[in-house]
Amino acid sequence: MSAVGRGDLMNWWDQGWAAVFSTVESLKPEDLSRTVTIRGEPHTVLQALNRALAHFAYHIGQIVFVAKHFRSTEWTSLSVPRGKSQEFNAKMDEKKKGK
Repeated sequence: MSAVGRGDLMNWWDQGWAAVFSTVESLKPEDLSRTVTIRGEPHTVLQALNRALAHFAYHIGQIVFVAKHFRSTEWTSLSVPRGKSQEFNAKMDEKKKGK
């Protein structure tokens, strides 16, 4: 098996998300109560969308986990860095006061 380059990987990522968004954009309100079958189980389209969202989050979490492993000390947090919650909360409190 040959190595896959970043360009190919990003292309597959973009194609996958384009398919998701294209499908979601094509839905009409009445479609949300229709029944679809996933692995032999009936789901409304709305339930299927929620299932897909959880599935995507799970896999994205796996990707982040592996990326953190390989970047090690060079990793930049995607959210509030460890040990910085109090600093973050103080900034949020200041923003709220400024409103």
